[in-house]
Amino acid sequence: MKFSKRLSLITLVFALCVGIDQITKAIAKATLSMDSVQHYLGGSIRLLLTHNTGTFLGLGGTLPANVRYALMIIGLGSFLLALLIYTLMNRRANAPTVIALTMIFSGGLSNLLDRIVYGGYVVDFLNISAGMLQTGVFNVADVMLLAGAFILVAVGFKTKPQIAHS
Repeated sequence: MKFSKRLSLITLVFALCVGIDQITKAIAKATLSMDSVQHYLGGSIRLLLTHNTGTFLGLGGTLPANVRYALMIIGLGSFLLALLIYTLMNRRANAPTVIALTMIFSGGLSNLLDRIVYGGYVVDFLNISAGMLQTGVFNVADVMLLAGAFILVAVGFKTKPQIAHS
């Protein structure tokens, strides 16, 4: 895929993912309370405002602040920068792979922005259950990260085959 097409695709997916995530977080912060839960669809969908100082499902949230900063700001920021460079420079990546990698980058960056802006936490507000199964509290960026990972698995990190030149 040509660089200009790849850059356009990355820009579009990034703008949509981060834009939707940040808008939904702003709405959640403006309309939800940390003291109450809103139930929908018979309690299958719950909206509750939380401040997640950890990563996925709060993992690492109890680490000392300096360790959390090193891992979740510097470490994650470095990983995301490397992922963006890889996505930008990988000429062989097909469109679904570029979209998936950009969704992962965008979800991670949107949550990283929260940590920087809000002093170390991410705004989470969604919780879903189906029978006895229940998710942790999450946000749209988390959905983008998982969707990107599922797409990568589905396409198998496919790239265009190299044509041997004689």
